[in-house]
Amino acid sequence: MMEPSGDLWVFGYGSLMWRPGFPFVEQSHAHLFGYHRALCIRSHVHRGTPERPGLVLGLDRGGRCHGVAFRVPDGEVEATIRYLREREQATAVYLERHLPVRLPDGRTVPALAYVADRKHPQYAGRLAFEDVVQIVRGGRGISGENPDYVRSTYEHLLGMGVVDPLLRQVTEAIATAP
Repeated sequence: MMEPSGDLWVFGYGSLMWRPGFPFVEQSHAHLFGYHRALCIRSHVHRGTPERPGLVLGLDRGGRCHGVAFRVPDGEVEATIRYLREREQATAVYLERHLPVRLPDGRTVPALAYVADRKHPQYAGRLAFEDVVQIVRGGRGISGENPDYVRSTYEHLLGMGVVDPLLRQVTEAIATAP
């Protein structure tokens, strides 16, 4: 099936999977190759503050990421991009890219994705597990508590049949008393 030429695919790998916030006409599991889901972004707005950052997901180089692709109809593309830029680019920590994602039916479609900007000061890179847990436990921002974000993403992935070992370990660790 061919998509109308003006439609847009959006790749979600974190909260976009369970709370896209934009209209779409198709939703599908999708794989993005060359990037993996990582708790590598210090959140100064949505799940933390500049004084006490939280930690959120980014697409970081290497590996593959199982997420969700949403097809946005042509008439909603402009508004969706505006919405996503406001939501995802509050501190310009992501690079907006169109990357090929593979759908279960074998199609490969270009999808708008937000990739971690390794040069941005909020890029945390790979942290020690104990540091990840401590940061997540203490993060609170305008979109809520950081542990809720991690737990919701983990639970959504489980519902999709996707096992993410790091998110499982972090979710288990934040469920226990510090």
